[in-house]
Amino acid sequence: MKTRPDVLIFTELVPVHSCTSDRRSAIQYDCIKMTKRYILIKYFLSRCSSQDSLDEQAMVDYFKEVEIIQRSGDAETQEEVQLKVADEGEQEEAWLMEAGLATLFDESASDGEDSIALLSTLTRTQAAAVERRVETLKQTLRKRNKPYSVPDVREIFKPASQSKVRAHIRPRISAVSSCVNEDMQVWGGADAETDINLEVSFSEQALTYKEGLKVTQPQNEADDRLPDFRVSQDKTGQTRVGDLSAEDMKKVRRLVLIEMSALFDTCGIEVKAHKALKVRVRESGLFGVSLSTLLEQDQRRIPGTKVPLILQHLMSHIEEQGLDTEGVLRIPGAATRVKAVCHELEHKFYEGVFPWQSLKQHDAASLLKLFIRELPYPLLTVEYFSAFISVLKLPTKKQQLQALNLLVLLLPEPNRDTLKALLEFFQRVTDHKDRNKMTLNNVAVVMAPNIFMCKGFRSKISEQQEFAMATGTANIVRLLVRYQNLLWTIPKFVLNQVRKHNMENQRKMHRDRAVKKLLKKMAYDRERASDKQEKNTEAEGGFIRVQAPQFSKVSMAVQLTEDLKASDVLTHFLSQERSPSVKREDLCLYEMGGNIKERCLDEETYITALLELNPSAEWVIKSVQH
Repeated sequence: MKTRPDVLIFTELVPVHSCTSDRRSAIQYDCIKMTKRYILIKYFLSRCSSQDSLDEQAMVDYFKEVEIIQRSGDAETQEEVQLKVADEGEQEEAWLMEAGLATLFDESASDGEDSIALLSTLTRTQAAAVERRVETLKQTLRKRNKPYSVPDVREIFKPASQSKVRAHIRPRISAVSSCVNEDMQVWGGADAETDINLEVSFSEQALTYKEGLKVTQPQNEADDRLPDFRVSQDKTGQTRVGDLSAEDMKKVRRLVLIEMSALFDTCGIEVKAHKALKVRVRESGLFGVSLSTLLEQDQRRIPGTKVPLILQHLMSHIEEQGLDTEGVLRIPGAATRVKAVCHELEHKFYEGVFPWQSLKQHDAASLLKLFIRELPYPLLTVEYFSAFISVLKLPTKKQQLQALNLLVLLLPEPNRDTLKALLEFFQRVTDHKDRNKMTLNNVAVVMAPNIFMCKGFRSKISEQQEFAMATGTANIVRLLVRYQNLLWTIPKFVLNQVRKHNMENQRKMHRDRAVKKLLKKMAYDRERASDKQEKNTEAEGGFIRVQAPQFSKVSMAVQLTEDLKASDVLTHFLSQERSPSVKREDLCLYEMGGNIKERCLDEETYITALLELNPSAEWVIKSVQH
């Protein structure tokens, strides 16, 4: 007789022989519970027709991991984070503040001029997202009979003849629409479904798709066969997280928040933001400690640490033991032994006396998963937890990937860096799938409960919701691992909006100077005009000036050609006499000034193309930390 999967799950977890009578009663109760769950799995699968739904074995593996988590939870005493859905109006107010648009509901806010500069860069769908939240906030305050200073939406986005803000937006609407339509026509080719367009706003692309220019959605094939999405080559280079200055990244984050909301709005998906009520969390240690606290501890020991040291050591140890081990992340370590090792790590890790050589590989994998789910606040953050879960409601794989790209950019830096390290590790595990039997689907099914079953959320969902979440969360993890190389890219349309934002701020700064110090400015302008003429003369003369003050290099002339790339500039720099003894991979050519604060250039960047985008840029070579 064939063993039923529910019994198989349980017998793997608990040795039934040599149990006391009380223990056997508990086992019988759990068997009944798990049999019920297996019946529900069969029922759920019979009702679910989605091509992304998990098969029966994947569902069994998922809930086996859930059972392991629940059993290990008996010893967990960490206080649950209390999640609360923002009240009506409160969510819109918080959203406007986070987007840097507080001045739209609070006249005393100090960022009025900066808000106007930001609004002037928005696309039609982004502007609509702002309008919607301002109007909702206004209606909420009216219902409460509270005095408010929220301007009429028509005053924010009124016709160009009456509003400077709308004057900047309206001309771009038709241009954006035309650009999107042209791109959609290009997408009609054989590779349409695998091309990721980073030059046109994702929400604008979604609007065009919604309006009828739809293309055939590829069927999701079995196991790990997801579409091979790719980003088309851009001569001005790709921009990754970490390539921009902190000042420009702040603008990126505001624009990405607006764009993400516009994307969900365009697709008719409402995302309710949660907020975490304050709870008591451990202020030191390894497990159950916030990422920010962990990194503060680690940076005192190793400056510049971006990923918690304990997590780095656990991943390294698992790899050193060999990633060919079958079920390396799926098979749990012994619960009592894992608990003892966890306690020992807390006391010996920072002292450097923990006996890593005696740590079994499956125990290390269990500790890694324990670390993730014991974080007092979820790795994907309370604020964006619902948005991550809602990603699969978007109609196409491409839009789901675009939404994940935006959400990754919204994560706080410690969460984003930790997530990146984990996804890279999961990819290395799947690279050995022929031996360890851990395919992309297997890794996603095992890790999804650990990432998404955060405390506070775990106890607030029904069993039926849990089954629906099994498929959804596993597929989200699958997308995160599969497309991680794309998710840390800053879309070009966002970067272009940052450039426009900077130009608006510069115009304002120059206007203020003109009023205060007219004569001095005239002299300054003459000097700048002379400098600019000299710079333009250099460019027109066929070369650019590259500086390397970090290496005592005042300037270096580089011949400007149509094919000149950032990589060629670095090669020329290292080929000179008395060049510094530094590795090529530790150098980067930066675009500085003009309409960007600072940007580390992709080596495939064409300098001539970038000069057209930012003619006032200066070029500086600096060393970078990897």
